Amino acid sequence: QVQLVESGGGLVQAGGSLRLSCAASGSIFSINAMGWYRQAPGVQRELVAAITSGGSTNYADSVKGRFTISRDNAKNTVYLQMDSLKPEDTAVYYCNAGVRCLNGSWGVYWGQGTQVTVSS
Repeated sequence: QVQLVESGGGLVQAGGSLRLSCAASGSIFSINAMGWYRQAPGVQRELVAAITSGGSTNYADSVKGRFTISRDNAKNTVYLQMDSLKPEDTAVYYCNAGVRCLNGSWGVYWGQGTQVTVSS
């Protein structure tokens, strides 16, 4: 079994910064891509940013230039540095990871979500 645990959410004023972390643990052989998604009330979950095991990244247009995704492969951890936050960034943020388990199986796993609230 694989678990993803997020941390770092909270309340911040517009223009401020937050750093989210997501640590994967369990029966992990390797991790392929890792990503951050977000979901606001009444809105479909959307991709915010993703990063491959080799470090290639892609971002939603709405966060380009403001958010930075990174990962520490030795720690099975992905980060999301969020700067110049806007009220429209308010959402529950979820991390996910494509994991090859020790038993050879592949799966996509999700964290429980962390709330980010940006006040105007």
